[in-house]
This record gives sequence, C-alpha cells and structure tokens, in this order.
Amino acid sequence: MIKIRIDGSCGTITLNRPDCHNALSHAMVGELTTAMSDLLQERRVHSIILTGAGNSFSSGTDLRELKASYESQNAFLDWHDQVTRLKELIEMMLRYPKPIIAAVHGQTLGTGATLMLAADLVIAGQSAQIGFPEATMGLNAGLAIPLLAHRIGNSVATRMLLTGRQYSAAECLDLGLVTQVVPDDLLWVQAMELGKKCSLGARESHQMTKRMLNESIGENLFTLLSLGAADMASARTTDIAQEGINAFMEKRPPKWD
Repeated sequence: MIKIRIDGSCGTITLNRPDCHNALSHAMVGELTTAMSDLLQERRVHSIILTGAGNSFSSGTDLRELKASYESQNAFLDWHDQVTRLKELIEMMLRYPKPIIAAVHGQTLGTGATLMLAADLVIAGQSAQIGFPEATMGLNAGLAIPLLAHRIGNSVATRMLLTGRQYSAAECLDLGLVTQVVPDDLLWVQAMELGKKCSLGARESHQMTKRMLNESIGENLFTLLSLGAADMASARTTDIAQEGINAFMEKRPPKWD
C-alpha cells in the first residue's frame, strides 16, 4: 500500500491504493508511519516527497473500513486507536527534521487533505480538488481544523470546513494553501526540484525552523490536535455518522431527521 524510492537526496513515499483513490485504511496509516521512520534514518535523504498513485492523492478515510467497523464489538476502541495513530503520524510530520513536500492531484479530501496540511510545502497538479467533506457525512474533521487555522487562518478555514466544498488547485493557490500549481504530468518533477533546493539546507537548521513555526508560533497546535482527535473519534459513535456514511455509500442524500 506504500511505495518508497530514493533519488539522490530526495525520498519519495507514494500512497499506493489507486483502485480506491488511495483511501487511508488503518494499515496504510501504519505503513506510512513506518516509511517516514525508515527515511528518517537514511542520512543520504534530506527531503521527503509524499504523493499518491493513480488519479488521486487521497480521497480520505477508507469509508468501507469505517462502515464495517460499526459491526465490531470493540468499535469505539477501534476508532480511538485509528484516530490516535493518525494523530501520531501528523505530529511526526510536524516535528520531522527533514522538509516534507506534498505533491497532490485529483481527490485530496478529508484525512488525505489533512496529510497535505501536515507537510511543509505543497505542490498541486491542475487536477487537484481539495476539501473537507466530513460535515456532509456527519463526521468531524478534528485533526484538520487546527492545521487549517494554523496554515490559512480561521476565516477561510471556517468556510472550507462548514461548506464541505471542494476547492480547485488554482483557488487553493490564491488561499495560500498550496505553494505552486503545475500540470499533472510535471508534478513529481517539480516536487523533486523543490526537494533538491530544500536539500541544500542543513538538517539542524530545518529542524529549528520547523520547531519555531509549529511549536512556538503554533504554541497550542499539538494540544488542539489532541482535542481534535478526541472529537473525531467521538463523532464516529453517533447515529448521524452512521447515516452519513451509509448515504454516501448508497449514493443518496443523508436523512438528518
């Protein structure tokens, strides 16, 4: 589900479930965490590119897996564990001493877009559609909320989160959510060029810069991620979430009444 390659000073991690738009399963989050840890130990790797195989970066949480979990006797414990592991991955990315570049295209939604927000720099292909549709399914984007507010401010974050609308790459460039927009076929090439530029810097300097941005200026960010994770897990326990997921899978409007 995860592919790793190293080209010079850049390591590339590819989400590799193209048949389901790289939906993030519990196992996939674990593999991604392991991949990040492995590349951290590679001294020749100075920057990381995170991208997706096929036509999408990631459509977000694997809803089929989430729907199936409602039948488990340990559903709440499962949801808590899943969200906790995702939070730990996000925190790892924010504290990661090497620059992380998200190269996104196609569907970049929900928890997939949250991974994008945890990266330091974002290059978007022209096909990218970025959004947080959780509210339309009775769910909560708890981990995305503090990251969005940190990256682009409360006002724009509120609009994106409450409407659930998908934003084009060009719109996200205007909002400051992505660094650059390029044709899809040049996405990885441009990410590599940016990675090479980042690789010219000292690892210690990058680490200090990220610590200042994410832990000093964003002094409450990690506390808010913990609160967001709790909200995210709790939201999955509701009848509203179950109806929202069922409606999405059945391709019908949800009945919130």
